[in-house]
Amino acid sequence: MGAAGPILHAAMTTTGGERGAARVERRQLEDLVVITGVSGAGKSTAMQVFEDAGYFCVDNLPPEMIRGLIDLLRHEGSKVRRAAIVADARGGAFFGQMTDVLDELSAAGLHHRVVFLDASDQALLTRYKETRRRHPLSPAGSVRQGIAAERALIEPLRARADMIMDSTALKAHELRRRIADDLLPRASAARMALTFESFGFKHGPVRDADIVLDVRFLPNPHYVPELRPLTGRHAEVVAYVARDGQLQAFYERLLPLLEYLVPQYVAEGKSHLTIGIGCTGGRHRSVAISEFLAGRFAERDDVVVEVVHRDADRPPS
Repeated sequence: MGAAGPILHAAMTTTGGERGAARVERRQLEDLVVITGVSGAGKSTAMQVFEDAGYFCVDNLPPEMIRGLIDLLRHEGSKVRRAAIVADARGGAFFGQMTDVLDELSAAGLHHRVVFLDASDQALLTRYKETRRRHPLSPAGSVRQGIAAERALIEPLRARADMIMDSTALKAHELRRRIADDLLPRASAARMALTFESFGFKHGPVRDADIVLDVRFLPNPHYVPELRPLTGRHAEVVAYVARDGQLQAFYERLLPLLEYLVPQYVAEGKSHLTIGIGCTGGRHRSVAISEFLAGRFAERDDVVVEVVHRDADRPPS
């Protein structure tokens, strides 16, 4: 049967009374997204967006294993309707087979989309410098060499992409928004992307916020020496901010307002809502409140929640 056998068999070889079952199998997997591109361009972020939208997701899957996974997902008993797969140069020598796999998917009549994440070389160099990670194609050499080698390897896939997305000028939450807008099916668009973003007023206002909350009236842990190095992610900081009851009183007034507003924005068809929460430095009070609100709204079925801490990692001054 050859290399194409596993995928083609489920789609094309059934005859007679089994034809109806084969047609059912073909309909079961409604959407398959293959995410690829250069390392550092945001493939993991893209996969998280699809995962939040209810897709079955697999990261770093070599092409040979994609064949077996597709067979499994198209099996009569599979309940998976939508799937996203990240396949990239981490697959090493096997990655060259990726174009063959895409050909097999097309020949089998399986609807799929190829999304290619890219970024400028300078942006990739900066991101690797910030994370201090080695490039998968240059573990013992320079990141620049790894980027060049990877571009040469994945160029055939770039030509096959249904969509090329450049993340050079995008922050992680901005990339999430664009992926959700451009790639998620309309049925998933009803789940509004709700972002809680903490920030410090002394570092400037938050960009693109729809609602801004000023929480500088709450007790400030910055003036407690043992709490100053911590952030609002630490229980000790949360306890200090809540110590006089003002935080609880704030939540009692804020939560009913947000629980009223969020469904109104969803019903209006708004795809994204960013709520900025600001304190003085953006490390303590705003972080604690953003984390609390994100946890509270993550339980809802009509939103996909993200929390962003713009200034939490700045050193305390």
